[in-house]
Amino acid sequence: MDWNTMLSYDWGAMMPEFIILGTTMILSILDLFWPKHFNRRKLAWLALTGIILACLSLISLLSFETVSILSDTFRLDSFAKAFKLLLLFGAALIILLAEGYEPQEGLREHRGEFYYLFLTALLGAMVMSSSGDLITLFVGLELLSISSYILVGIRKHDRKSNEASMKYVINGGISTAFTLFGMSYLYGVTGSVNLGEMSRTMAAMTDGQLQYIMGLAFFMVFVGVSFKIAAAPFHMWAPDVYEGAPTPVTAFLSVISKMAGFVIILRIFLSLFLTASGDTFGALDFLEKNNIYIASLAGLTIIIGNVVALRQQNLKRLFAYSSIAHAGYLLVAVATLGGGYFLLDTVWFYLMAYVLMNIGVFAVIQLLSSQRSGSEDISILAGLGRKSPYLAMAFTVFILSLAGIPGTTGFIGKLNIFLGTFITEPGHFVLAGIMIAGTIVSYVYYFGLLVQVFFRPIHSEKVIEIRTGLYAVLIICVIGTILFGVAPNIAFDFIHDQFGEFTDFISSK
Repeated sequence: MDWNTMLSYDWGAMMPEFIILGTTMILSILDLFWPKHFNRRKLAWLALTGIILACLSLISLLSFETVSILSDTFRLDSFAKAFKLLLLFGAALIILLAEGYEPQEGLREHRGEFYYLFLTALLGAMVMSSSGDLITLFVGLELLSISSYILVGIRKHDRKSNEASMKYVINGGISTAFTLFGMSYLYGVTGSVNLGEMSRTMAAMTDGQLQYIMGLAFFMVFVGVSFKIAAAPFHMWAPDVYEGAPTPVTAFLSVISKMAGFVIILRIFLSLFLTASGDTFGALDFLEKNNIYIASLAGLTIIIGNVVALRQQNLKRLFAYSSIAHAGYLLVAVATLGGGYFLLDTVWFYLMAYVLMNIGVFAVIQLLSSQRSGSEDISILAGLGRKSPYLAMAFTVFILSLAGIPGTTGFIGKLNIFLGTFITEPGHFVLAGIMIAGTIVSYVYYFGLLVQVFFRPIHSEKVIEIRTGLYAVLIICVIGTILFGVAPNIAFDFIHDQFGEFTDFISSK
């Protein structure tokens, strides 16, 4: 590729990624040369500045038409813009969470590498959002995964953190193997790694033997991604990893990493398998024929996540199983809405709600854990309503949203998915029933936490000190959870005005 060709590309489309990359390099150099006694906590504000600048850069690109560079390996379409906004928003909240992470929780010194490893993982997720071919998608996935493995084990002298990191590496390696093996089949069948070219080839494919290989590829990729999003029965790593990781890393895995997993599902499944032929006559779409497998996994994930959460006494393990159940709800949307115009709207809104309520919950857990020498038992919530009424109110809002109570974003998100089960013909009534049953079961452990908050005696009279960053996280999450629950049209109007119902993503398939 000559210099003139390189200059002809619209590199401005990658400006958010360049800003994150530049910030990562600056942070790594500062951490290398600053004296050991310098408190690395201050690096959080530089990392946050980089994320805000990247977000402003992305906002300036919202009005741009779809941009494709480097032979369509990088696409800045409505899908990429929408999910990068969520990724950057969630990342900014987690950086504020990390800034308030107290040493007595187990991290004996504020490690500077946390911030640039975190931004590296974020960069990988952003690259995945804009991937136009399998190679770019896989590179982004590995950039996210390898950084995550290190972040989980960053407390290198903590036994639980070491165990969590080892389990995550092993399960992540298995996940990668399945995903890459499935991608290799897709390449073998189509002769290309570009999603657009592959889509056109698969749409015209009516040979039964090739469709069989295509089915194997679908299951391999689906199993691999199911590990990433912690869908049952590929979820066993999640509780141990969530428990062993530092609280900001747990929030990162629960929100950013899970969002990246659904980015893969939507990019690959909707770009390739939605238009692929499902029979030798080409009269049936592949996803239409095989969505029973996605639906079955969604139902199993909801049941296992909610039922096993009932027995948990550790807060991080409880919310790990809660996260598994929410992955099941999102899979219901994928299975029932298929390639409809409402799928991306529904998933985007639910992920936005999940960012707000989940990061808010982990902010409260981090605060209370720091008061009890790193304890994460449910008992740390006891008496919070009398000890800190405002913090208890914030926690209650997040729990009600996770439970899907009206007036919160969690309710609107679940309602959209639930109504989506009746859109198709025939309707997915079994999945609708499982969603209702799972939600009712979740009330037991969610409201059990509120019983601790308001009806159990206070364990400690120690005053809870909240740092500025955590104050900001709690305020933003509370306001967002209530605002988009009461007036969800603000979010949906924003989607329709800025992203045009994702028509460029749909037309690119």
